[in-house]
Amino acid sequence: MNNDLSNYRKVYQKGELLKANVPETPIELFQQWFHEAEGAESGSETNAMNIASIGLDGFPKSRIVLLKRFTWEGFVFYTNYNSEKGKAIANNPNVCASFFWEHQERQVIIKGKAEKISANLSDGYFESRPEGSKLGAWASNQSEVVASKDILNNQLEEFTKKFEGQEIPRPEHWGGYIIKPISVEFWQGRPNRMHDRIRYTLLENFEWKIERLAP
Repeated sequence: MNNDLSNYRKVYQKGELLKANVPETPIELFQQWFHEAEGAESGSETNAMNIASIGLDGFPKSRIVLLKRFTWEGFVFYTNYNSEKGKAIANNPNVCASFFWEHQERQVIIKGKAEKISANLSDGYFESRPEGSKLGAWASNQSEVVASKDILNNQLEEFTKKFEGQEIPRPEHWGGYIIKPISVEFWQGRPNRMHDRIRYTLLENFEWKIERLAP
């Protein structure tokens, strides 16, 4: 089998990113780009975020999660703490997250450290989830090998009966992480592959150094 993709071509020409025009902090620019992507990518999950971590086997692994909140402090997502990614973060909190907004021809790459958010914040988000999602957090031992799908369905049925008619509490093994960035790179596609790349790097005085990178 030989699938040659060398003729795939696209001209990037929808925007320009100039160092002179960017704000002082990456969160301000991220907020601007995120809202512009929301308006342009109707029907898409603008908050789809690729997270790469270093597994216990020493290999990097990336997967898509959903960004649920971003603040001046960082980027928040939720997962099972006992999952493969949860164990990887517990062992090595250094992660890389990225967004690709095709319609805007933009990419954002975030390097930082992930840490658990407070239990009360995880509780608050869990309470807002649909009932089925709450039950799924109890029923699925995320990333573990299962013999069949029937086992998962049976576990879901058991927890559905267990919590019938009552508020479903958040499992202790499920909650949020915040990625606190140390570097954020903004990529804007440009013609002739002369893409604009602006990188923010966090300094010891908590100010951001802004640099242009070669494409």
